[in-house]
Amino acid sequence: MSKSKSQQIAEKTIFAAFKILKEAGGEMRGRDVVDKIRATVTFDEYESHRFERTGYIRWESIMHFYTIDCMKAGFLRKNKGIWILTDEGEKAIKLGAEKLLTTATKLYREWDGKRKKETIEGDIENFTEDDSDQVQQSLLNQYEDEAFNGIRKFIVSKNPYEFQDLVAGLLKAMGYHISDVAQRGPDGGIDIIAYTDPLGTRQPRIIVQVKHRPNDSVSSDEVQKLAGTLKRNTDVGIFVTSGSFSKPAVKEARESREHIELIDFNRFTTLWQEYYPKMDDEQKNLLPLHPIYFLGSND
Repeated sequence: MSKSKSQQIAEKTIFAAFKILKEAGGEMRGRDVVDKIRATVTFDEYESHRFERTGYIRWESIMHFYTIDCMKAGFLRKNKGIWILTDEGEKAIKLGAEKLLTTATKLYREWDGKRKKETIEGDIENFTEDDSDQVQQSLLNQYEDEAFNGIRKFIVSKNPYEFQDLVAGLLKAMGYHISDVAQRGPDGGIDIIAYTDPLGTRQPRIIVQVKHRPNDSVSSDEVQKLAGTLKRNTDVGIFVTSGSFSKPAVKEARESREHIELIDFNRFTTLWQEYYPKMDDEQKNLLPLHPIYFLGSND
């Protein structure tokens, strides 16, 4: 039986995404994966067609649709806009583009317990009723990716002192009392000092280091330097970055004698969303959000 155009598109885009993730060390922002596919894979006019109703590109929509198969097959995970290639997914690359996709689809069918069509003709807007849940999930994934990309672009556009203000605003919303926020110039490794009471008479004293480097990973040496600023036995260190932490940095924080919490971009945005309802208007305006609720599932 001949392959549908959708399957052909899915095979080459899913396979390309897996290879890109592997080359990146196993994880990457979904938007960056899509951008890299766009730059390295050739698409014809049909594949590049933009749907009028959703505004999405055909090949992107089809790829997102089939990532659901890959996720249910255990080949791929998604978390806050980050795509993560599992060990099983890395092994599946050896199957080649065609068999990788058919294996993922077969495993998805077993998980779903429903009969899915062998081939899917047309575009993502014309899938069968049996596929409606998967279409909905793929669209929600795209909306979620776009939402996180919007938040990320907003934060990236800030200068280091504006990002520092964002961190201070979050800590205030979490119930901490800000004693000091570093001004321009050398800060000795301390950007924010906070307490759990207004006068700072109760322990612990919270020492915060803030790094606005959205495209970089914080090193273990930088975590060690934060630990060196904790002069009191009861001090707690918090390292906040708009980027990520290297694996050695995470290990350093975990094994440090001092209590050090790490907050990367994903954790920061999660905390901002969680405490957003408790913020005053001034705090909200630092990173304004607009919640929208979609019908979900129990999967």
